[in-house]
Amino acid sequence: MPVQDIRDGLLVALVLRYEQDRDQFVILSKQTVDSSSARLAIAGLRNEGLVEEQVRGVIRLTALGYKKYKSAPLPYAYAG
Repeated sequence: MPVQDIRDGLLVALVLRYEQDRDQFVILSKQTVDSSSARLAIAGLRNEGLVEEQVRGVIRLTALGYKKYKSAPLPYAYAG
């Protein structure tokens, strides 16, 4: 699966979790953590300051990530 598709899917899941409880981390599946494409997507999001990684495979959206997601043009805004 392309890195951009993984990134978009992660953002949607993280936004939904952020809207429920912004302090809660998401624990990614072993399959996701073991995927090199997923690791690249997570690293890119982390480097942009959009996600915070507590330990490998345990992430949450940052306030900046939420703001950028909500202000992004479609297709990103379809989850909200």
